[in-house]
Order: sequence, then C-alpha cells, then structure tokens
Amino acid sequence: MAARLFLTACALLVAAPALAQTTREQLTIGITQYPSTLHPNIDSMAAKSYVLGFTRRPLTSYDPDWRLACLGCETVPSLDNGLAERETTPDGRPGIRVTWRLREGWRWGDGTPVSAEDLLFAWQAGRDFSTGFGGSEFYRSAYEAIVVDLRTITLRFDRVTFEYASTGTWEPLPSHVERRRWEQEPRTYRSRSAYETEPTNPALWNGPYRVAALQPGAGITLERNAAWAGTQPAFRRIAIRTVENTAALEAQLLAGQLDMIAGELGLPLDQAAALERRAGNRFRFEYKPGLVYEHLDLNLDTPTLADRRVRHALIHAIDRGQIVQRLFEGRQTVAHTNVNPLDWVHDNDVRQWPVDLARARALLDEAGWRPAPDGIRRNSGGERLTVELMTTAGNRSREAVQQVIQGMWRQAGIEARIRNEPPRVLFGETLNRRRFTGAVLFAWISAPESVPRSTLHSDEIPRAERNWSGQNYTGFRNAEMDQLLEAIPIELDRERRRALWQRLQAIYAEELPAIPLWFRADAHVWPAWLDGVRPTGHLAPSSLWAEEWRVR
Repeated sequence: MAARLFLTACALLVAAPALAQTTREQLTIGITQYPSTLHPNIDSMAAKSYVLGFTRRPLTSYDPDWRLACLGCETVPSLDNGLAERETTPDGRPGIRVTWRLREGWRWGDGTPVSAEDLLFAWQAGRDFSTGFGGSEFYRSAYEAIVVDLRTITLRFDRVTFEYASTGTWEPLPSHVERRRWEQEPRTYRSRSAYETEPTNPALWNGPYRVAALQPGAGITLERNAAWAGTQPAFRRIAIRTVENTAALEAQLLAGQLDMIAGELGLPLDQAAALERRAGNRFRFEYKPGLVYEHLDLNLDTPTLADRRVRHALIHAIDRGQIVQRLFEGRQTVAHTNVNPLDWVHDNDVRQWPVDLARARALLDEAGWRPAPDGIRRNSGGERLTVELMTTAGNRSREAVQQVIQGMWRQAGIEARIRNEPPRVLFGETLNRRRFTGAVLFAWISAPESVPRSTLHSDEIPRAERNWSGQNYTGFRNAEMDQLLEAIPIELDRERRRALWQRLQAIYAEELPAIPLWFRADAHVWPAWLDGVRPTGHLAPSSLWAEEWRVR
C-alpha cells in the first residue's frame, strides 16, 4: 500500500508541470517595431499588421497555403458561384460586380454587429484621398457600393481584374464610432480617429482579442474579445512587447521575460541561427522563406541618385552574395528584381547585377565623379559623392549590413553616411513624407502575385495634397511602368499576364528605383509548449489565425 501511494505521489509530481502549462493565462511576444498607428486603413507597417492580426479580421486574405480564403465573409466570390458577375459599366466599359456576405455572428467588441454599413463607410472614406488611406487603386476602381442587407454588400468595379475577389486593404471600420469623426473633417481624420484617441475602446476591434492597454513605443496588451463568436483563443491575455534592439530582444527571451519572438518582426536570421546553436533545446525554431524583399529605397529626386549611371554603380559595388554568405549563412536568396523566385510570375532571365568594382568606377567617371586624394569622388563643383544610408535603429543585422555596404561603396569612391531612426519615426514620418535624401534599407512584404502599384506608380508618390497617401517613396516616374501597373490587374489570361510581369521586372532591373538586396527567410522562435502557429511567408501575419494557437 505504501509503495502504491509513493508511486501515485510521484505521478502527481511529474504531471504537475504539464498541468501548469495547459492553464497558461498569458503569452508574451517580442517584436522589434511599434506601430505608427493602429488604424487598419492608414499606413502600411508590419508591426501594425501583426497586432491587428489578433484584434481584427479582414474579409479575405491569403492563407498559410497561399490560397485566397474568407476570414470575415462566408464564401470567396467567383464567376462560378455567381457572387461575381461580369457587366458593362455606365460608360460602356467591361466591368464586374462582386458581392460579399459577412459571416454570421461577427461583432465589434461592444457587441454591435459588423455590418455592410461598416464596409460602406470604409469604401467612402477610402475614395476620398484627403483621408490619407492607402490602397488607392482598389478604391478608384470600385465606383459604386450597394448595401444589399445588414450582412451583404456589392461593389461595382470599372474593370475586370484577376484580383476581383481579394479585398486587399478594404476592411470594415466601425461606422457607429468613426463615421461622425470622418465627416467632420476628412483631412484631419487620421489624427482624430478613435484608433488614435481611444484605442482601448472595445468597439474598434472585431477579432478574437481587443486592445486593453498601451504603453506607446513599448508595448500593447491584448485581452480576449468577449464578443468574438469564433473559436475561443487559448490565452486570456497576449502581451506584445517592442524591443527595438535585437540583442536586448534575445536577452529578454533567454531571461524568460518573453515567451516567443515573432518571425515577422524578430531576430535577424544570423542572430537566430546563433541562438539556436546555443539554446536550441529550450525553444523551437523555424526559418520560413517568403515574399519579404530587403532592398534600398533611393530618393530619385536627389540629383546624384537621379543619374541612372550612379544607381548602376551603387549596385555593381555591392557584393550581395558575399553579404548573404558572411552574415546570413547563405540562407537568404539574392534578389535581382522585386519579384520573389517563389512567385510564379518571377522572370528567371531578368537582368542580374554581379559585383564589378571596375565597372562601378567607370560608370562614376562617366557621370562626372572623379577620384580625389582622400578616396571620395567629387564632381566639377567640388561636391563629395555622399549618400545618406538609413535603416531601423537597433536592428543589429541591418546595422551590420549598413557597415559592410559602407565599406564596399568606399572602394568605388562613394561615401555612405549612416543615420538611423527608430522604426516608428522612420516609417511614420521619414519615409511617409519622403524626408530622406539617400538610401533607406528596409523590407516590403507582399501577397502572392501582388501588383506593386502603390510602390511604383507615379500617382502613388506621397505628397501633401494627397495627405501623404501612397508608398512610392523613391519618387519613381516611368510612363511604361505606369501602363504595366494598370494593365497587369485587368489581364485574366495567365500567360499574357506573365509577359507583362516580365517586362515590369526588366524595367525595374534596368532603372533601379531601389537596389535589390535579397529575399528574407524569417526566423520564428517559439516556446516548446506552443502549437498551432503557422507562418505564411507573405503579407498576412501568422496572428490572423491566433485562435488556432494552443498549449501542448
């Protein structure tokens, strides 16, 4: 009998840790950026997308298997199921009407149903460029919105595109909270929105979690949304902590202050690989290749960079293959254009730019930049060939890349002056208002076959009269590129569309509005007891499926 009691006691002791794990109340996640805004339709920033993945749901999104799926709707519209219908527009052009029906039981955190009126309001505000929304092509093309009933809305488009079923940046906004603020003065709405002035208002959130508390620049605390009708999430609370310095981020993980580091905005690959070698038994690591494009955006309105010969010299002087090998253990894919080789429209024959220091020097000679005794070239007016080089402060990997590029450019006679800013400043002000003069190192994240209109079309250059909407930070202006960006979406034939994509990549590789560096593999670091996280490798963050996350 005594032996049996002893064994029972031992079994209880062994089982105790597992029991503790299954009753975890909070998951603490580390990320490297703090959102510049929590408004879902203003500004594009990975940190914001990650947070909103927990707290909101779009109508549609590409899932982890790269298929378009309904999150806030019942069925993805198609010509086959009748939710999409070709028609002729009032001015006689080919058009299409697309209908979405919202899923039953979807509610804002205050219990108000998410309705077609919320989507109507988002469409109306998005079509007014003074509001400062992104996604202008969608709103420009959708010329009429029809509320069919409380849960059904139809948009009429003045063109038929292969993306007709994807809602992109069009997300419901709580009209019972936001409409009055917007109607008062659309131009100042972005600063008066409840997402800016009262972000803990439950009525703003329709996902499995809602924002409960914020410490600006430092962290956001989420709690379960009592109005959520979907699968109950495992954690009562999720704490998202911003640690911009990646060395400090790693230290907090090892000290137990963080449970996990989000791969979307976490440790650089080299740092994660080194951590795995030291502490691989404590955490789970996954390296997810995807559509994350690291590059240098160039300000083409700066006279030096407006000269294509200088841009060609800049890329010839960078040994990108060596950087990938030395800093990233060869895990990144060198980029030759802005389209990832994983994407079916990638052109394998696009022009490539090998490292060629002699050619870089010759191009600079042709452009009028001559060597000087101190090694930095000067033009006929005595001006130094200097390029300001910026990135997100505290990102150890990017700062290391900066230093390597600085050294490589110097060998060609180019001076790189490094000036970095916190992510919320760099993305919220400097890039958004084009307050940079040289090159900025950062990443774009896209969806599969995502047409880069917002970053390359001349209409998308941010300017005051459009309230700084658009993401063509380089100021790239190319008439043929504009035509391609307008033609690709309306070409439904895959092979003809592929040819258009090839021409787009050829122009990009020749003109170099940005310098391609590599396509990133994200390093996800999870606690051993966490299951269900599915990285996508594209624009949609893993947090969009947070209700599937479970404790082992």
